[in-house]
Amino acid sequence: MTALKGAFPVLVTPMHDDEEVDYNGLKQNIEHFIKQGVAGIAVNGSTGEFVSLTKEEKFKIAELAVEQVNGRIPLIVGTAAETTRDAIMYTKHAEEVGADAALLINSYYAHPKDEEIYEHFKAVAESVSFPVMIYNNPFTSGVDIGTETILNVARDVENITHIKESSGDISKARDISRQGKGFIETFCGSDDLALESLLVGATGWISVAGNIAPQLVTDLFDSVQENNMERAWELYDKVLPLCNFIEGSGKYVQIVKRAMDLQGLAGGPSRKPRLGLTTDEDATLKELLASLDRSPAS
Repeated sequence: MTALKGAFPVLVTPMHDDEEVDYNGLKQNIEHFIKQGVAGIAVNGSTGEFVSLTKEEKFKIAELAVEQVNGRIPLIVGTAAETTRDAIMYTKHAEEVGADAALLINSYYAHPKDEEIYEHFKAVAESVSFPVMIYNNPFTSGVDIGTETILNVARDVENITHIKESSGDISKARDISRQGKGFIETFCGSDDLALESLLVGATGWISVAGNIAPQLVTDLFDSVQENNMERAWELYDKVLPLCNFIEGSGKYVQIVKRAMDLQGLAGGPSRKPRLGLTTDEDATLKELLASLDRSPAS
């Protein structure tokens, strides 16, 4: 199994003005991130608008990403679906085409109970043999999965190897990291708690801000690994205003896509009903991007 560790940007799905997927733009973006030295990438996640994509589009994105990465860095493919049957279909496809791991959230409309989430994760993971990163994001799914449920399913299912923890509760990241040592590793999923999560035992970071500042988030992670905490805090202070804007905006997809456009990368619109940034939001983003460029930490 491929080792999963470090800061992984979770990529947007670039689109043309008619809201059709810009596959060539996605290829170019993947090359950009690889050249920036990221530890790995994820596609078909929430930031990639997976709920707005058709089955065929999700399949094609997974296949394109595998081909473009070509084994150079680890690739995680989001395989979430509302039903267990569909999640198994997407997860099997990701394994068959050559992804290194799947990212799997619970049903996001049904608001399942913990015992239902346990059975969902177990059934999907047992349908494949490659690593599965389960995902706790109550803001998206409406359910905050219990720590014991996360630990139990990881203990019981060998290839559930990681958890993307996005509840915003640092004590949860701490407890999973400490109590799950030896059978599950924690990835931070809350950009505004990235350094805190690493300090309590997280071994990776699925980063939205990593789309915009891939080298910075990589350097931040590496600084923690090197125990260079003065440098880590300097970098965190630099990127945290952007992280706070992303986390607090309700428009994290649109922010990243606009930032990609501003940086000469492939972004484009989001599929409606998502609307673009307001004039004020756009101005805030431009100021944040400028502050990244002029910071003494750059």
